[in-house]
Amino acid sequence: MATEFETAMAATNVAPLWNVLSSMVPASPNPLSAPTIWRYSTSLRPLLIQSGSTISAEEAERRVLMLVNPSPSLPGAPYTTDTIYAGLQLILPGETAPAHRHVAFALRFIVEGSKGFTAVDGHKLVMERGDVILTPSWGWHDHGNEGDGPMIWLDGLDLPVFRFLRVNFAENFAEERYPSEAADREAERKLKIPWAEVQGSLDGNLHDVYARYDYRLPSGVGGEEKQHLSKTISAQAERIQVGKTSPRVRETVSFVYHVYEGEGYSTVVTPDGKEDRIEWKSSDTFSVPAWSTISHTATGGPGGSAYLFAVNDRPMIESLGLYRMDTGV
Repeated sequence: MATEFETAMAATNVAPLWNVLSSMVPASPNPLSAPTIWRYSTSLRPLLIQSGSTISAEEAERRVLMLVNPSPSLPGAPYTTDTIYAGLQLILPGETAPAHRHVAFALRFIVEGSKGFTAVDGHKLVMERGDVILTPSWGWHDHGNEGDGPMIWLDGLDLPVFRFLRVNFAENFAEERYPSEAADREAERKLKIPWAEVQGSLDGNLHDVYARYDYRLPSGVGGEEKQHLSKTISAQAERIQVGKTSPRVRETVSFVYHVYEGEGYSTVVTPDGKEDRIEWKSSDTFSVPAWSTISHTATGGPGGSAYLFAVNDRPMIESLGLYRMDTGV
């Protein structure tokens, strides 16, 4: 029951800081999301294929399974982590999703299929497994499938940020397709990172137990040298030698991991001390909250390595001066 003093404060639209200070300024980072895994072969892919007969080609842009973090402290979508939205999208052969643009930045990691495309501001980019395709803020884009099988990719967007900064909106193009032509070398350099380039870097020294590749824009894009993929979210890839474990590390960064190849498990200790062992195999996706201690152990993989891709929120954390990393854990 409120005291007379507290009632008087409420009547004047003020509140006592001393009642909530510990929750507003905690002893350590306290993300609300929980470590979660989404299984591809036994769950996500069958549901996506089924959605292909439920959602029409005209609605193909909406044929997405959102990866919703189950934490009871979060309201559901669009939270895969506290700051990252992820979903799996399906485009069937012969389909083209209607052209549109939005304020939110998006990146796509191609999970399955060949000869799909994303066209960004008139530059048509062919999508192959493992590629990353960028959709910059407010760029016209559409997706299509000129192959014989389904195209499936992982979407990573900064949508949770707009639950607080309510300035995201979208616009549909007047026609179904935005006019596009095959991207020239310069456009492709700015909008697509092929997996072959990433794996080539990761495999630079196969004797190394662990390697990490940080995705960056090419020199000159954005006015600076080798920027993150956007100002809000970016990406990284990791290689772990089979039978080995990556170094334990924690950062004030959250991640949505996708298993490109291989199998193994990740040991995740959340800021509240809870330990989870997340077992994964090819094409599974899992989330890791910020300031969790993470290590990856590979138990199998082609050529003796497992490969992970991850969307991260490192750009916004760094730009706000909030980045911390601890390797002594």
